[in-house]
Amino acid sequence: MTKDFFFISHGLRCAAWHLTAENDALAGQTGRPCVVMAHGFGGTRDTGLLAFAEPFAAAGMDVLVFDYRGFGDSEGEPRQDISAKRQRQDYHAAIDAARNLPGIDRDRIALWGTSYSGGHVISVAAQDQRVAAVVSMNPATDGIAALTQVAREAGVATLAQLTAHGVLDAIGARLGRRPHYVRVVGQPGTTAAISTPGSEDAYLAISGPTWRNEVAARTALDMPFNRPTVHASQLECPLLMQIGTNDHVTPADAARRAAKKAGYLAHLCEYPIDHFDFYDGEWQQHVLADQLTFLTRVLDPIRSTDVHLRSTKPPAPRLAVKLPW
Repeated sequence: MTKDFFFISHGLRCAAWHLTAENDALAGQTGRPCVVMAHGFGGTRDTGLLAFAEPFAAAGMDVLVFDYRGFGDSEGEPRQDISAKRQRQDYHAAIDAARNLPGIDRDRIALWGTSYSGGHVISVAAQDQRVAAVVSMNPATDGIAALTQVAREAGVATLAQLTAHGVLDAIGARLGRRPHYVRVVGQPGTTAAISTPGSEDAYLAISGPTWRNEVAARTALDMPFNRPTVHASQLECPLLMQIGTNDHVTPADAARRAAKKAGYLAHLCEYPIDHFDFYDGEWQQHVLADQLTFLTRVLDPIRSTDVHLRSTKPPAPRLAVKLPW
């Protein structure tokens, strides 16, 4: 069952869906586990996330899927302004809300993130060490590496244009003006945050009714300072890191470095796909299957001890190696 829900983050309402577990397969004496989910760069909860959330609920997990402040159905001004700091604050608020849902085991909260939020969940779990598990899908783990990739894929001129738009927007913000927007995704050669071949068509194919193809240009100035990789070594819970070896949006090597910093807690999966192949079609089913295997294993109430697998080295299932597809 999916219910409309909201919680408060820094005085503003964040819109969410609460999906109740469809069975008691993972229920323990203290309740059911819950997965907290939010989208990546410029995304909204109605843009492809239910394709993951609904199978989680079918496997016995509650799920909380939310919109960041300023996006989708959530409150907040200015609209479409991506701030890594604020979005992580919203994750923390969502975790608090999940822990207070009826029937939820407060110590079996898992975080799920993709692309930009795939980095957020690493940083948030490093700060909240009660988090039981993390799924980080095609993550943006290093803003400097991401901008380097933009320059490599779209050209230095595109990066310079995005930076110029960002400076213009930042000056406008200081003067109290409305945001100056650029597109989230566009065709190659256009001024958009993501302009790799096929990205626009792929994003539009999964976009929901509240999604807008625009983002405050000042975001480009914030990106170099978004470096979740520096927090990876502080994780104390199992991490499933899923990367595409052909990812032209978020650098695979940067994600590998973050997984290495997490040490034995990291389960690394690599797939021969591009960034948007994670969200639809055959490969989405492969990726989802590995997430279900991971989450049902680490959130199992029998195996989840008081320290939630943190004091013992996790087993080495097939998830701990590159998958040979």
